[in-house]
Amino acid sequence: MKVSRITKGEGSDLVLLHGYLSSKESFYPQIEYFSSFYRVTALDFPGMGGAEPLEGAWSVDDYADWTEEALALCGVRDAYVLAHSFGGRVALKMLARGRFGRAVLTGCAGIVPKRGLSYRFRVGLYHAVRRVAPEYAEKRFGSSDYRSLSPVMRESFKKIVNEDLRETAKRIACPVLFVCGDEDRETPLSSVRLLHGCVQGSSLFVMHGCGHFAHLDDPLSFNLAAEGFYHAE
Repeated sequence: MKVSRITKGEGSDLVLLHGYLSSKESFYPQIEYFSSFYRVTALDFPGMGGAEPLEGAWSVDDYADWTEEALALCGVRDAYVLAHSFGGRVALKMLARGRFGRAVLTGCAGIVPKRGLSYRFRVGLYHAVRRVAPEYAEKRFGSSDYRSLSPVMRESFKKIVNEDLRETAKRIACPVLFVCGDEDRETPLSSVRLLHGCVQGSSLFVMHGCGHFAHLDDPLSFNLAAEGFYHAE
C-alpha cells in the first residue's frame, strides 16, 4: 500500500482530509499553522492528487476503510481530524465508527438534495439516449467536471453523491464543529445545517464572505476557530 502524504510537526495527531478531485496541498495554510501544535498528516485519497489511480469504483465506505488502513500504516492513532467537502463524507463515516476524537468539518458534503421534475426528466432522457447513443450521452449530459472523469471515477462519483449521510451523522458521539461559508454554493448553509442538526451537541461556525473553500478564503479566521475548538477540552 502506497500512501501519498505530507507529515509535519510534532505532538498529538491531526489528520487532514481533502475534497473531491483536490489534494493534500489544498490545506497548505492549515499544514503550516497547525504543525506548530500537532503532528499533521495530510493524505491524498486514491484516484486524486499524487495517489495511485482507482482500479474499481469506490464508495464512501471504501474510502473510509482505506483511510483507516493508511493512518495505521503511518502510525497515526487517537487523532483529531480536519476535513473539507468530500473529505467530510469520509470523516463522518469514520466518526460514526469512533475513529477520531474531535472534528472540524468545513463545507461538509453528505446531503442528497431533493430532486425536482426537471432533474428527473433530464436523468430519464440521459438513460434513454444512452441506450442508443452512449458516447453522445456521456458527452452531452452532466457537468464539465463529471465529463472529465475517467469511467472508473465516474462510477465512484455516482456512488458517493447518491449516498445521504444523515443517519451516519446521527451515530456520531464526539465533538464536531461544522464550518460553512455563507456564499458556499457547493454545500450551502442549508445543507450543512441539516448535518449539524443530526450530530448531537455539535457546533456551527458561519464564515461571512466565504465560499466553498472557506479555509482558503480566510485562513486566519478559519484556523483560529479550529484551534479554539480543538483546545476546548
